[in-house]
Amino acid sequence: MDINNKTVDSKQYIVIKIAEEQYGIDIKFVDSIVVMQRITRIPKSQSYYKGVINLRGDIVPVMSLRSRFGLSEEEYNGKTRIVIIKPEGQASVGVIVDEVKEVVSINSTDIDQVVYEEKDEKAAFGTGVGKLGNELITLLNIVSVIIEKEAVNS
Repeated sequence: MDINNKTVDSKQYIVIKIAEEQYGIDIKFVDSIVVMQRITRIPKSQSYYKGVINLRGDIVPVMSLRSRFGLSEEEYNGKTRIVIIKPEGQASVGVIVDEVKEVVSINSTDIDQVVYEEKDEKAAFGTGVGKLGNELITLLNIVSVIIEKEAVNS
């Protein structure tokens, strides 16, 4: 039975950890999660791109979310993972995270939108903050995180 004829939508997110913060990635974009492996460096790529990996015969570019968010790099450890992201109509991209925690469902009523300054380039990285019990999870707009803004010269 719906309360007051309102249905509550919920979405599933993979909760990842970067530094001491928790972030959620919409599960519809997650192709797979792999253990850290050797990354082949590509010269002259953006500093946050660490190189490429061979994933089941496919070459997948890999970026560090720590670098993308402007944080210092840490040594990789047993919890470090590469989350393979597959946006609709785009090639796969791997993102290095400190830890993959769990899959959670968050109701739309438990998500607050966050207002950023328009000039803040990193503002497009977040879609809101999800509340899960006593914890807050920054929900990522993972497509904005992994896709470069193209400079349009016309």
